[in-house]
Amino acid sequence: MKSTQEILQAAKGAATALSVLDKNTKNKALLRIADALEENMDKILQANATDVENAKGVLSDVMIDRLRLNEKRIQGMAEGIRKVAALPDPIGTVLETNVLPNGLSVTKKRVPLGVIGIIYESRPNVTSDAGALCFKSGNVCVLRGGKDAFHSSFALIEIMRNALAEMGLNPDFINMVEDTSRQSATELMTAVGLVDALIPRGGAGLIKACVENAKVPCIQTGTGICHVYVDKKADFTKALHIIDNAKTSRPSVCNAEEVCLVQKDVAKDFLPLLYERLCVNRENPVELRCDEKAFEILRAFDVKRASERDFDTEFLDYILAVKVVSDVDEAISHIAKHSTKHSDCIVSEDETACDKFALCVDSAAVYINASTRFTDGGEFGKGCEIGISTQKLHARGPMGLEELCSYKYVVKGNGQVR
Repeated sequence: MKSTQEILQAAKGAATALSVLDKNTKNKALLRIADALEENMDKILQANATDVENAKGVLSDVMIDRLRLNEKRIQGMAEGIRKVAALPDPIGTVLETNVLPNGLSVTKKRVPLGVIGIIYESRPNVTSDAGALCFKSGNVCVLRGGKDAFHSSFALIEIMRNALAEMGLNPDFINMVEDTSRQSATELMTAVGLVDALIPRGGAGLIKACVENAKVPCIQTGTGICHVYVDKKADFTKALHIIDNAKTSRPSVCNAEEVCLVQKDVAKDFLPLLYERLCVNRENPVELRCDEKAFEILRAFDVKRASERDFDTEFLDYILAVKVVSDVDEAISHIAKHSTKHSDCIVSEDETACDKFALCVDSAAVYINASTRFTDGGEFGKGCEIGISTQKLHARGPMGLEELCSYKYVVKGNGQVR
């Protein structure tokens, strides 16, 4: 087993060669990787079965679902890589040019960041997504997955590295740390001179640890306390459909809804419909945790009183916090206090209210009459994503190829001096 430091040194050594690799070679390699994932499906599923078995009794059912792979999900991973291959190559793109009065020609061009470290938890698809996006954008990646998905991720990395070698390329363009202890995470966070950017992707604890302890630049990808606000002029059918999708289509992901805000004038009519939609005759009924006003309306139903903490919790489960608010202004105020600046939605036919919500809610993605589940690199046309940035420096929202680039100025002269 290679040490983390050996892997980091190899990654740094490979960075220059990848940064100048031509786009046709990169695209051919990505297509080969995609084919290799499908050709080795049995190997991936066998490794994943080990992870799933080890997770039983340790992780919740929804988190095991997040971990589990099947043929369809592996095909989806391969298709995501093919979509990345089909995207324009960002490297070398001219962002702007300018000729100065002294005759100097200044050209601003996109360049790779260099070596990107990604620390993530129990989602094997992050392995293929991150590897593909980093490779296409000319960045060497060093992946450090969680122990829950180790066998799955390691199998994926072996297949991807073998595919690179088949193409005559350096397999060290895509790397995985084999040590899943805290020590390896700390080594990535403190790898000054070896890691150019660190991207944590996971729960609040992981992100907090990286932000507080990293000595290398850290791009903060946020937890998702996502809100849907049902305005007094909401179309109820539309609202119920949006909330059902945002909460239940895949509750273990960061763009799932965790809080529902309902305007007071429609709460008595809407909340019983919400309960019936989410909680009755379902394989996985949603547990509603209601503030006092919502609880009074739903007292006759099987709901729970919410604690204040429930409005600051990323449940990642079939649980939804519910609050009655006076108007769009209180909804905006509540979101400002409790949101993680990921994805928030208003459901309303009132254009003025929608415009105000979109203007005032300071999140990476703000939705008007659409599910928060669309905050995703693939859905946004980026092929796949390396994470959802909730910060404002450098990148925000789903991070694809362009967000994995920096830029430099190329200045051409004819002997000018200052």
